[in-house]
Amino acid sequence: MRYAQGGGLTDAERAARERIRLQAVERFEGGEKNSQIATALRVSERSVERWRRQWREGGQAGVRSKGSPGRPRLSGMQIARLERELERGPLVHGWQDQRWTLARVKTLIGRLFHVTYTVEGTWRLLKRHGWSWQQPARRAIERDDEAVELWKKEVWPRVKAPRRLAGPGSSSRTRPGSR
Repeated sequence: MRYAQGGGLTDAERAARERIRLQAVERFEGGEKNSQIATALRVSERSVERWRRQWREGGQAGVRSKGSPGRPRLSGMQIARLERELERGPLVHGWQDQRWTLARVKTLIGRLFHVTYTVEGTWRLLKRHGWSWQQPARRAIERDDEAVELWKKEVWPRVKAPRRLAGPGSSSRTRPGSR
């Protein structure tokens, strides 16, 4: 992970980083070399090179913060609507079976709100709102649970081979008295 707690920067930390980038811009305009800027601002030369490239391509706006990458794209009302739609089931939304997959939820979000999520982003969104991963048990429609239990109790003990006890004449990895 990039950050110790698994998250990104706070707004204050992001603002502090942006101040450093803007100081670097002032130094770019003053004609300083990357190595001098890196030393003065206590950052890596690679960061200074990247900032200089962004500054050349987009000016001062090119090095400004783009904001929090983890900001929610759906409002609270949209999340509530999504949950209602998920509870209605996949059949209502045109799928042939009763399984919600991440790809289907991603498609549903796109249809309802015109917002694009990745499959991984969809999983994080659902998990953040209390949904859990489940996998349906694959069972035959014709399965008779009572008949299965009856077979386990009555037939299986008769069919199952008895365990052989270790004793004289049985094969074993160690021989008695061979130490």
